[in-house]
Amino acid sequence: MSELPFWKMIPMEQMSSRQWESLCDGCGRCCLNKLEDWDTGEIAWTNIACWLLDGNSCRCRDYDNRQQLVPDCIALTPETVRQLSWLPPTCGYRLIREGRDLYWWHPLVSGDPHTVHEAGISVRSRTVAEEDIPIEDYEDYLVDWPFEEVFAEQD
Repeated sequence: MSELPFWKMIPMEQMSSRQWESLCDGCGRCCLNKLEDWDTGEIAWTNIACWLLDGNSCRCRDYDNRQQLVPDCIALTPETVRQLSWLPPTCGYRLIREGRDLYWWHPLVSGDPHTVHEAGISVRSRTVAEEDIPIEDYEDYLVDWPFEEVFAEQD
């Protein structure tokens, strides 16, 4: 008899720090600049990466100090995850919040941190550096990421 994985048994608020952090699939999409329509709340995705995002590993270059270095960086906690509307539809945190399961490419399912890249879900090699782009030009960098259209229809 196999035991259910922790993310199916433990509420987000009761997960250990290690369990919580492991819900991140390493796609890097939360570290992209997003544009929000003030009237509708609709989120438009860009391929403009936070200056701390490593474009190859899709991980933060200074995770422990990111909020001091990037004041608008939002720490993902159970409380913030429940409030954020812009988490990617493939995000482990969002999936767990919605009572859904993790996808096959998630490292907790596949056992391999590279499957998120192999599946084409991550931002690896698909971003531009924010420091090179004036904020008024961000609209020139709008992109669609995998699964956005499918989940937009379900929301």
